[in-house]
Amino acid sequence: MGAKLNLDKLDLQIIEAMMANAEISYAELGKKLFVSGGTIHVRIKKLQEFSIVKGTRLNVDLKLLGYDITAFVGIFLEKSSLYDSVAEELKKIPQIVRLNYTTGNYSMFIEVVCKDIAQLRFVLHDELQKIKGIERTETFISLEEGFTRNVPVAPTD
Repeated sequence: MGAKLNLDKLDLQIIEAMMANAEISYAELGKKLFVSGGTIHVRIKKLQEFSIVKGTRLNVDLKLLGYDITAFVGIFLEKSSLYDSVAEELKKIPQIVRLNYTTGNYSMFIEVVCKDIAQLRFVLHDELQKIKGIERTETFISLEEGFTRNVPVAPTD
């Protein structure tokens, strides 16, 4: 896309409202923001075309589905140039739900969600350690998720 992206206050309000409730109808959102549902539709299409809105996600309580372990793993790479190939291999492991390329002690930091310690051990020992380019890892088990949230994007008046 060659067009320059210009987001105005309404675009940001739409994003903020949809981050709070992605199931809100265009008509309902339009009423909330004092514009038509058609305006909301056009704006959301624009946000999708610019890949700002990349879809919606279902917020699921994984603990209720039996996923009792969340761990964060710091990964040390043999060389930073191996990031892309290691990232591709990590994508193949379904228990890895997030990957960040980082500065500091670790080259990469991943979030892993597992049903139990046995599954976590399998991911760490049988999958991660076999990926070419991973030198070593450090694992941190989460005792509790205090909160998770989106960053506010709409201006506050």
